[in-house]
Amino acid sequence: MDRITSMQAFVQVVDTGSFAGAARRLSVSPAVVTGAVQSLEKRLGVQLLNRTTRKVNLTEVGRSFYERCSRILAEIDEAETLASALQASPRGRLRLNASVALARLVTPLIGDYVARYPEVSFELVMSDHMVDLVEEGFDLALRTGPLPDSSLRVRRLGMGRAVLCAAPRYLARLDAPQHPSDLARHNCLVYLNSESASRWRFSGPDGEHEVAVSGNLRSNSIEGLRSAVLAGVGASLLPAIIVADDLKSGALVELLPRYATNEMVVQAVYPPGRHVSAKVRTFLDFLIERLCTTPGEDGGCGAHEDAAVKLTLAAR
Repeated sequence: MDRITSMQAFVQVVDTGSFAGAARRLSVSPAVVTGAVQSLEKRLGVQLLNRTTRKVNLTEVGRSFYERCSRILAEIDEAETLASALQASPRGRLRLNASVALARLVTPLIGDYVARYPEVSFELVMSDHMVDLVEEGFDLALRTGPLPDSSLRVRRLGMGRAVLCAAPRYLARLDAPQHPSDLARHNCLVYLNSESASRWRFSGPDGEHEVAVSGNLRSNSIEGLRSAVLAGVGASLLPAIIVADDLKSGALVELLPRYATNEMVVQAVYPPGRHVSAKVRTFLDFLIERLCTTPGEDGGCGAHEDAAVKLTLAAR
């Protein structure tokens, strides 16, 4: 019998004044209660109770031990109550990891979520590489593209579009491409963490195209590539989420607008476990509510073409 159970039996004997009364409270037989107290006394090497045929009294050691046990059991009850409350109602700090592009999408939504659940606070850490959620203490990560095989749980949020773009100053030196094959003569800036990396795929009026591209800059930083494209260094395939304002202002120009690029799956990733905390569960539901137009059967976004038009951001 474990220590906590033995302590509970002992405290109930004292509180009710008898082994039979303790057994009734704990819904066990008097023999189980007797065995628990005897086991406790044997392990401690002391006598906790003086027993007579009519009543049970505490020894001096037993009284001190009873007071400590009562406090310990009360703290356990309080901890369990708090844990249940945290599971039922969103509260506490949510540590969120996201790529730079997805952080741009999610950050404006955090304020609305906190307005709905004011007892939740956020710690947002941006990185363009997949972190170890368990080791680094993250509750949730938002990612695009394929994920490494693992036991992590995944929930699909939608699709994200990439845009081929360049700055007007770059296009003043080199004519804009009219066909994907024209990219062979362009300085193409490559995102290293992309599944496609140096092979860009397009779909247009004349079918599917896969083009091998090269240039004088390869980076694992989306913001770094965006800065280089804005400076006129070259052309790059960047998330629509991150260049939407640049395209609207004219700081960047979309290239090959008649050709669609491959969409990226946007996914939420979180550690395995039977119980998902209320703050993670409600934040995922909130993202689905705001970003997804066609929920799927698994609670994530559906796989249809219009599953997450809000994530697509045409940005033309």
